[in-house]
Amino acid sequence: MLRIQQLKLPVTHTERELTERILKTLRLRPGDLLRYEIVRKSLDARKGDLRCVYVIDAEVRRESAVLRSCRGSAEKAERVRYRFPASGAQRLNYRPVIVGTGPAGLFCGLMLARAGYGPILLERGQRAEERVKAVEAFWKLGVLDPQSNVQFGEGGAGTFSDGKLNTLVKDPAGRNRKVLELFVEAGAPEEILYEKNPHLGTDVLTGIVRHMREEIRRLGGEVRFGSRVTDLLIEKQAVRGLTVQSGGEPVTLEAEQVVFAIGHSARDTFAMLKDRQIPMRRKAFAVGVRMEHSQEMINRSRYGAHYPSVLPAASYKVTRKTSGGRGVYSFCMCPGGYVVNASSEAGALAVNGMSYQARDGRNANSAMIVTVTPEDYGGTDVLAGVEFQRRLERAAYRLGEGRIPVQTFGDFCRNTPSVSLGAIEPCMKGAWRLANVRGIFPAELSQALEEGIRGCDSLIPGFAAQDAVLSGVESRTSSPVRILRNENLESDVSGLYPCGEGAGYAGGITSAAMDGLKIAEAIAKKYAPWYDITNSV
Repeated sequence: MLRIQQLKLPVTHTERELTERILKTLRLRPGDLLRYEIVRKSLDARKGDLRCVYVIDAEVRRESAVLRSCRGSAEKAERVRYRFPASGAQRLNYRPVIVGTGPAGLFCGLMLARAGYGPILLERGQRAEERVKAVEAFWKLGVLDPQSNVQFGEGGAGTFSDGKLNTLVKDPAGRNRKVLELFVEAGAPEEILYEKNPHLGTDVLTGIVRHMREEIRRLGGEVRFGSRVTDLLIEKQAVRGLTVQSGGEPVTLEAEQVVFAIGHSARDTFAMLKDRQIPMRRKAFAVGVRMEHSQEMINRSRYGAHYPSVLPAASYKVTRKTSGGRGVYSFCMCPGGYVVNASSEAGALAVNGMSYQARDGRNANSAMIVTVTPEDYGGTDVLAGVEFQRRLERAAYRLGEGRIPVQTFGDFCRNTPSVSLGAIEPCMKGAWRLANVRGIFPAELSQALEEGIRGCDSLIPGFAAQDAVLSGVESRTSSPVRILRNENLESDVSGLYPCGEGAGYAGGITSAAMDGLKIAEAIAKKYAPWYDITNSV
């Protein structure tokens, strides 16, 4: 296999033109190209010269001769192939239990199920189909279910997001590619395997999640919904079981290998772990606002005034450093998306961004956020960051009287409640009202947000427009704690495996899923399968 780097074509090119360019680059006759595979596809919009840029792997006849004749235009392809480890020998007394069915829990469960471990997955919320209906009813009627909402339920918080699948995690083991392949097996489009910035919209993710659940069950695993873990049973610094609340009286589930893939919003579970003296530490996270602009303005800024209609809704990534030394940056940018009410607690309000697969909404939105550290939120309690988030969310709830508080950027800078909007009408899931969003934040943070957003106007002209729409509060960017684990990926309590974003080891769908794979590998290396089946991972 030979690899071609930086193969460029106009954005309007055809598949035939791509094939012809590969033949020309490798100096081949058509019959000598056996097949090719797109490794990476990206868009170069610099200098107004819009081009698709490919990395291609090609299988050819007489590879060595072709490599010599193409004069440095290609190289031997080196690919990392993911390998699930051989099973260990230690016998399991109980099947592994996974708490949470976000990407970390689902991918951990799927890999263990494929290897014969018959995992039991516990989810406090509803299955994906029911959850979508409940969330849409919440956006329409405002009646919150604290156990099944945008944050909790099958698929995790990422189900109601832009569904980005890119990650900056270093990946010598090939887990990133494996995660994308598993998504495709579950129904995702094959383009995610090579797009530079792949994504799955909420409308696609729900079907993928359902497919993975049924695969786990088919292979001997269980997925139990409406099952909230309320306690952890520990003897001699080892896990012995869980207390599970599932409608009636709490029940005890015996277990010795428990994966806590609980997500970044499981505040009651963090409190329980604190009571059980599970080692945790405070960590930095970020808070801020959702900011909406016209998607057409973003498209013109990224692509130029006369861009071809075949191009997707443009995205952006901006960052500025304030005079006070704080970093302000965009996060979870949603082209053609919606701002959503992402609350999970009564009397508190949080927002997030979401896109459907088509990304065809009229507005672009992203979180504009500023990092906060333990020094910012103060106190000594390990859950002080949780309480800081809550204070902001309660302030947002009060400002909006239960609805999403909305303000123009001009009024944010003037520190005055908005009474009208400009040209940009919010694209939102959930009721909203005009308010003074600036009042949610401590003065130092609101000043940093204002300065940082103003500075981004030099990167994207019009970004700091007076009628750009702000809403708040974006408070769930990442977990405020890290649940510590050792080199075996266990807590100091043997058999407890902290996993994914809620545990502080991931920052998005793909990195959380990759961490789920790591935990599945750790369990498989040590223990023999529960069922005697052929390893199929």
